[in-house]
Amino acid sequence: MRKWLPLTAVCLGTFMLLVDVTIVVVALPDMAGSLHTSFADLQWVMDLYALALAALLLGVGALADRIGHRRVYVAGLALFALASLACGLADGPAVLIAFRGVQGVGGAAMLATTTALIGRLYQGRDRGVAFGAWGAVSGAASAAGPVLGGLLTEHLDWRWIFFVNLPISVLAVVMTLKYVAALPGAPARRVDLPGTAAFTVAAGSATYALIKGSDLGWTSAPTLGLFALAAVALLAFVGVERRREQPLLDLALFRRGTFSGLMAAGVLLSVAAFSYLAYISLWLQSVKDMGPVTAGLACVPMSAAAFVVASLSGRFLHGVSPRWTIGSGMLLIGLGAFLQAVVDADADWLVLFPGLTVTGVGVGLTTPVLASTAMASVTPDRAGMASGAVNTARQLGNALGIAVLGVVFHAGLSGALADHGSAVADPSATADALAGGQAAAVAAHAGPGAGELVGEAFAAGLRQTFLVSGTLGVLGGLVALLLVRRPVTPAAPAVSGRPAAREAAARGSGAAAR
Repeated sequence: MRKWLPLTAVCLGTFMLLVDVTIVVVALPDMAGSLHTSFADLQWVMDLYALALAALLLGVGALADRIGHRRVYVAGLALFALASLACGLADGPAVLIAFRGVQGVGGAAMLATTTALIGRLYQGRDRGVAFGAWGAVSGAASAAGPVLGGLLTEHLDWRWIFFVNLPISVLAVVMTLKYVAALPGAPARRVDLPGTAAFTVAAGSATYALIKGSDLGWTSAPTLGLFALAAVALLAFVGVERRREQPLLDLALFRRGTFSGLMAAGVLLSVAAFSYLAYISLWLQSVKDMGPVTAGLACVPMSAAAFVVASLSGRFLHGVSPRWTIGSGMLLIGLGAFLQAVVDADADWLVLFPGLTVTGVGVGLTTPVLASTAMASVTPDRAGMASGAVNTARQLGNALGIAVLGVVFHAGLSGALADHGSAVADPSATADALAGGQAAAVAAHAGPGAGELVGEAFAAGLRQTFLVSGTLGVLGGLVALLLVRRPVTPAAPAVSGRPAAREAAARGSGAAAR
């Protein structure tokens, strides 16, 4: 079992950084009260972390290719731990928000290197098993955040959602230094500073526009300005990359249907499988009066199914073409969303169980193969670039999904309220209040029968959200079936003087770092 210790070290960091995407959700009200600030101001605690992840993944992945994936991974762990400590000790919102951004930088360093490390440490059937385990951990982490956040906040204090990262980080650093071989980077590769700057601006401004678009207004000057900045920066990035001998992202990869299909599937996976979870949680807590921990546990069927299927798929589906694995997984994600679209005003959380389970099966099939196929499409010395690209696609997909589904959910609420005519004076304003978690206040203000009206409005909003998610999941499946093929791994460049040592390390020898 010693050969799996490097995988354990990588999965520890993966679980921690992905849990921290959502662990703060249920703790924000307690943070606002403790730090004497508004809930809206503390939205930056979530937004800045997501912004750093989306903007920096590609650049950090390319840096890791140059100086070594293990070195960047360990640096990310250390920075993440220090930032977590600072967040837990924060005495004001500005300090908390600032170090949450630093946490995102550390998280980007880890996320950009985890799959690259796995791809270089394991070969053949072992690689399939390793990516399956990594995918299982990733799927479980996505739903574990709100549950862990609720437990820690309810029984200890909100600061413990950050303090809990410290022992995990220390263990991950120790195991990485002891069991993960230090494979050589490519120091001759130049850092593409213009490309890194252009892509960071493009990804950062687009992500921020998507996050804040509903608050600022989709046609407001700030939102349109941010999208325009993202478009200009993206054009500049493409222009720079086409002229670089050693680009940050090799645009020639997109001429291959497989790589383009993987990027599209990465975006649509996040949109179709995860972006609606926030609205499920809102419905369960504000309409069905469930606590944050109980509401989080209602989503366990998805994470449990993803964990089991991803663990088994790496072992038993290693020889299956990624076209079928990713394609069928995305189709199941779409089917799972459609199954949840039967929700109505009288339903409880059990109506979601079949759909969440089917979606979890799809996530378990898709996630590990998406990462391993991206790794196989490039040479080992460019694994950080491929890892950064596919994870950037997923992070941008998450931001896009929250924005798009937020508009769909709000439209469903408003439409249902408008159908009741004089019962609701201002459907749009009432929908804003419901989407902000004020269902109880709306029901109390509206008078008799308002509770039923609120339930019907939420059900209508959720149904439309699930239908759009399902459609996008099916679209992702069709794209994968059409474009993705089993990649032929390009020949890796020789490492002068030490080919045997490098090959042994790449096979996951577990040797101590030299």
